[in-house]
Amino acid sequence: MSTERVKCLIIGSGPAGYTAAIYTGRANINPVLYEGIQPGGQLTITTEVENFPGYPEGITGTQLMDDLRAQAERFGVEIRTGIITKVDFSERPYKLTIDDEKEIEAETVIISTGASAKYLGLDDEKKYAGMGVSACATCDGFFYRKKVVAVVGGGDTACEEAVYLAGLAKQVYLIVRKPYLRASQIMQERVLNHPKIQVLFEHNTVGLFGENGVEGVHLVKRKGEADEEYYDLAIDGFFLAIGHNPNSEVFKPWIETDEVGYIVTEGATPRTRVPGVFAAGDVADPHYRQAITAAGSGCKAAIEAERFLSANGLL
Repeated sequence: MSTERVKCLIIGSGPAGYTAAIYTGRANINPVLYEGIQPGGQLTITTEVENFPGYPEGITGTQLMDDLRAQAERFGVEIRTGIITKVDFSERPYKLTIDDEKEIEAETVIISTGASAKYLGLDDEKKYAGMGVSACATCDGFFYRKKVVAVVGGGDTACEEAVYLAGLAKQVYLIVRKPYLRASQIMQERVLNHPKIQVLFEHNTVGLFGENGVEGVHLVKRKGEADEEYYDLAIDGFFLAIGHNPNSEVFKPWIETDEVGYIVTEGATPRTRVPGVFAAGDVADPHYRQAITAAGSGCKAAIEAERFLSANGLL
């Protein structure tokens, strides 16, 4: 197995990874970035992005990531295709294996592998991706002003997204599999008392339909019971709010994560408990999960990496 040594290895190519690459590239650190499981990150499956500063007319998610990539390449960042399959953070330089074929020794590591939204597993979710199906109300809710939407989930996130969407949409349906909400009491009260939110308890989504985008959802009420009922509900947008899976599994033996898998960092910094290893973006952010906050954390991780290298006489 071939081995290579770098000063800074960046893992992931979303807004956090590319921003970290831009900053470390400008600092003449000569970083190497591996794109990971989804080159460009989750924004590549988003159609229109209207809330990223600097694009007054909006921009497609794919174009935004292409722009960030080009900016990173302008500063000499080497961007490669590959997935980290093994990690050894026991001593510096840290050893990371790519695709079980190549080993890289890195003085600093920036983990920006993101978090993947959980889906129901319906074929229609893929069919209508970017055409009415979304896993981020804050990102896409604006496009459903005065329209009818549905949110799937019964926890705090689902309730928060339902309330947020109710401030934009004409009607919000909250589709809940259980006969109760799992959310905190205050969030339950906000949802149940909101005039524009209707909670559909004991409902399962079994499909979506529409010609050029989502026009409705196939539902089953009290599935498996004697009074089981199938029916269709007209909607314009379908939002998933059943959680995210942080892409942190390969790092867990070495760094601290919370019960869900989000990487735990020191206070408001991107520092992990391993010196010289930093986490940026959604893999360490269970709260905001926005492109702009990810980019900001990528900036912080890059600055921390530069300072670490300098303090250790490696620049």
